[in-house]
Amino acid sequence: MADPQLLSNVRALVGRQYGRVYAWDEVNAPMIRQWCEIMGVENPLYTDPAFALGTPHEGLIAPPAMLQVWTMEGFHANHYPPGSTDENPYEVLKLFEQYGYNSVVAVNSELSFTRPLRLGEKLYYTTRLDAVGDEKTTALGTGFFVTLVMSHFVEKAGGDEPVGELLFRVFKFRPANAQPAAPAPAASAAPAKAKRPQPGISDDTRFFWEGCAQGQLLIQRCTACATLRHPPAPVCIQCHSFDWDTVQASGRASLYSFVVMHYPEVAPFDHPNPIGLIELEEGVRLIAGLVGIEREQLQIGQRLQVEFQTFDDALTLPLFRPVGE
Repeated sequence: MADPQLLSNVRALVGRQYGRVYAWDEVNAPMIRQWCEIMGVENPLYTDPAFALGTPHEGLIAPPAMLQVWTMEGFHANHYPPGSTDENPYEVLKLFEQYGYNSVVAVNSELSFTRPLRLGEKLYYTTRLDAVGDEKTTALGTGFFVTLVMSHFVEKAGGDEPVGELLFRVFKFRPANAQPAAPAPAASAAPAKAKRPQPGISDDTRFFWEGCAQGQLLIQRCTACATLRHPPAPVCIQCHSFDWDTVQASGRASLYSFVVMHYPEVAPFDHPNPIGLIELEEGVRLIAGLVGIEREQLQIGQRLQVEFQTFDDALTLPLFRPVGE
């Protein structure tokens, strides 16, 4: 049964409205084009000015699903434009944590739209703690469903106009069958060093990890049609043959894309932690860590070379390091 004081504090927050978070940029064609390319959207209403001019919209509009994109914080966490609120709309989640509900899982997210966004419009959103459900017990554990609603507006001289809402619901809970905390180590004992998580290894992937241990980057190859494939799979994606062997890649590659992980910081990884989508010289792509380079030096298309590093005397990984022209 939940603590009565917790329930009282939580109910007092329901309905609270949090201040504005502004968009960094006006709705603009380059961001729309890039989003459409990434998402595989080919509707000319979003990218072809001549086509859009002949529609009832009389010009380009933004894809409705981009609503949240315009007000995102950007590359750095909690980096919002001047004038944005510094209130924490997730304070109710922090309140639950004080009473032992430390786990969270996203349940659902729903977008609704009033009208399309047009080029040159500037957005902001406000957040409302819409609801906190009664205590529930699920397979995950016991906790509460928390619903937040982000209402989006376009700034206008004659009065700001609502254009859509984002509903976001999470389950804040105490895990079921949680293990009791281990006894605290003696003051003189050194803290245990976190180890790299081990990959799941099956009959389809064992060759890859055994190759890494030998300093070889092995790629699966269909023996029927010679198609290379990665990640490994039991059947060829081209001719559906089950027969395959491997070929050793040269290790030469280029950086097709990348992300830099800042948060959450998870031991034993270093942060910021750059991860690349690597395009091998042989034509297949794989995801791997990047070493020997700072975030500011990363460039799409730059040349890379594989190197193998062993962690915890057990796990050998292919990492990629930039090479000179």
